[in-house]
Amino acid sequence: MNVRDEETPNQRLARNVNELLGELRVAQAGVQILFGFLLTVVFTSEFREASGFEKAVHLVAVLLAVVSTALLSSPAAWHRILFRAGRRDDILRAGNRAVLAGLVCLAAAITATVSLIAKVVYGPIAMAVVGGLVGVTFAVLWFVVPNFLSNHSGNDTRPSPVPPSDSATAE
Repeated sequence: MNVRDEETPNQRLARNVNELLGELRVAQAGVQILFGFLLTVVFTSEFREASGFEKAVHLVAVLLAVVSTALLSSPAAWHRILFRAGRRDDILRAGNRAVLAGLVCLAAAITATVSLIAKVVYGPIAMAVVGGLVGVTFAVLWFVVPNFLSNHSGNDTRPSPVPPSDSATAE
C-alpha cells in the first residue's frame, strides 16, 4: 500500500498545495532572470536607437513578464492569507489556473524577447522564424506533451477513485 493511499483528504490537499508552491519556485526563478534582463536593456545606448516597433515588442515582453510574475506568485500569497481558514481546496483550484496562465505569459515573454533579439541581429524574417520555433517549442513541451501523456498513459499511477475489490472476500 502506498503512503498516498493512506492520506486523508486534508493531508492530500496540503501535500498538493506544497507541491504547487514548490513548482512555483522553479518557474519564478525563470521569470526573475528574464525580468531583470528586460529591465536593464532600456538603459543601454543601443535601446535608445531601437525602432518604435522594437521598443513596442520589448514593452510587450516586459508586461508579459510582469503579468507572469503576478500570476506565478499569487498562489503563495493566497496560501499565506487563506491556509488557516482551511481553504486549501480553493487555493489549489485557483492556483492551478493562475500557474497555467502564468506559464503561458512566461512562454510568451520569452518568445517575444528571443524574437526581438533575432530581429535586431538578423532582421524581420529571422524574427518570425525564431519566434515561431520558440513559441511552438514551449507549446509542445509545456502543453501538448503533458496532454498526450495524460491521454495515452498505459501505466496510470493515479489512485483509483474506487477501492480495489478483494477477490477472497468477494466470493
